[in-house]
Amino acid sequence: MPTAGKVIKCKAAIAWEAKKPLCIEEIEVAPPKAHEIRIKIYASGICHTDDHALGGFMAGIKFPIILGHEGAGIVESIGEGVKCVKPGDHVIPLCSPQCGECVCCLHPESNFCLKNDVGKNVGLMLDKTSRFSCKGKLIHNFMSSSTFTEYTVVDEIAIVKIDPKAPMDQVCLIGCGFSTGYGTVLNTAKVKPGSTCAVFGLGGIGLSAVMGCKVAGASRIIGIDINKGKFDIAKKLGCTECLDPNDFDKPIHEVICEMTDGGVEYSFECIGKIDVMVSTILASHPSFGSANIIGVPPSTARLTIDVMWILTGRTINGAFLGDWKAKDSFPGLVNDAMNKKFDLGALVTNKLPFVKVNDGFELMRHGKCVRTVVEM
Repeated sequence: MPTAGKVIKCKAAIAWEAKKPLCIEEIEVAPPKAHEIRIKIYASGICHTDDHALGGFMAGIKFPIILGHEGAGIVESIGEGVKCVKPGDHVIPLCSPQCGECVCCLHPESNFCLKNDVGKNVGLMLDKTSRFSCKGKLIHNFMSSSTFTEYTVVDEIAIVKIDPKAPMDQVCLIGCGFSTGYGTVLNTAKVKPGSTCAVFGLGGIGLSAVMGCKVAGASRIIGIDINKGKFDIAKKLGCTECLDPNDFDKPIHEVICEMTDGGVEYSFECIGKIDVMVSTILASHPSFGSANIIGVPPSTARLTIDVMWILTGRTINGAFLGDWKAKDSFPGLVNDAMNKKFDLGALVTNKLPFVKVNDGFELMRHGKCVRTVVEM
């Protein structure tokens, strides 16, 4: 391609500091080095994790930074040694890489590659440098991907090729939100047909979990949210009933336990709040319930557990990216979406031009969307 090997000037949404709106700036994106890929981003979802970082709730995040980690695009150029993709391939950048060599990648029960930047928040390529600059300043990347930009560069372990016929404004959600909720149901909890489930939080991740429960064959799927505006879409996607905790004069987990003969078999926390995590645990049956924590709380938050919650047989699980090994699994998820195994498009309630990305954050913060996708 004519831009291969050259610096590309393009637009990006930069977070110069915490708790401030993103700024649309012209940046310079350097060409990929060995085992790196430069991608033209076409669509990116806005995730609560982006807002956690922007709000200063993720320890170690370095500013200035280009956020975004739910993207889809086309390979513009590749560095020396890249074999997994070629220019023109349609791809999803991976916020959770898969090197295929570390102890976690080789373990059948783990998907958290040791080269993951989550928790470390170095904000650089694997060689400890950045391909982004603006006004002479280095710009950090986010979760190995940085998708709030017209062009990004990722390491070879952080990309997967997908079907070119897949709609990028939908399959970008497979990069995080959808795969996280859906996969936690199928891979982590392993929900069984005929079972009872409760999903706390009916945003993008929660509704993805609802779809997972439906695909798994759950007979009863209870959705919980304080925003009744989410109930109609939740029921269309699989919820058998929806509850607003504000409608009851007792804790919502007690209501659920009364409804389900002691508690549901599987519960899912999809918000990232400690008090909701407690309710999620206590809503699961104390003898055989499985409580699954998906939401990301502020890095300073701490969950205190009564040992009796688990001594009676209840289990508590955590999951990252739905326990998918992304390089291996995401192409299949894209194909499942195209074959209508689940309605991925139903999650995209709002689409905005890239320059209005801050409006997308406001929609999310005020509960006025399931997922907003910005298009470059």
